[in-house]
Amino acid sequence: MLILASASPRRRELMELVGVPFSVEAANLNEELLPHESAAVYVQRLAEEKAHAVWALRKDADAEDDPLMVLGADTSVVCDGTILGKPANAADARRMLAMLSGRTHVVLTGLAAVTRKGVARAVEVTHVTFNVVTDAEIAAYVAGGEPLDKAGAYAIQGGAARWIPRIEGCYFNVVGLPVARTVALLAEARAGLGSRD
Repeated sequence: MLILASASPRRRELMELVGVPFSVEAANLNEELLPHESAAVYVQRLAEEKAHAVWALRKDADAEDDPLMVLGADTSVVCDGTILGKPANAADARRMLAMLSGRTHVVLTGLAAVTRKGVARAVEVTHVTFNVVTDAEIAAYVAGGEPLDKAGAYAIQGGAARWIPRIEGCYFNVVGLPVARTVALLAEARAGLGSRD
């Protein structure tokens, strides 16, 4: 039994590519950055906290013949060491996109697969290069609403695609779930190879 601990519709769509049955249950957590916490540590911590929160709620469903596994994931966009989460409003989205314009930034996704045997963990990293984007282009994109619920204020699979000439790493990671890495992590968790808690 596999549960995806995420409310993201994009993660749900990408999990369908994995080809294993799963259900969805979002974890309601405080997602604030801790003092001096790096982006990689932050996304890994949140992925684990999400997975553990749902595991605690559903652990009674764990059975020898159908072991429970909970997958948590968290994605952040990082530019110049600054973590860009979901924008607070349209002005914040414009600020983020102006910061990304003409530069290369990093997208990190933390993954955690929790079972009764422990936790398998991973962090996927993708470098994304933006063309220079004008203020008018940014304003039009933000006015369409797409960036307002996206980390870093853009969707690579949406309107922002026209500004991204190059990525280095997993495309699906930028959408919100690195599919190949997720398949490998689930296999590791199934084999009981994750680190012990």
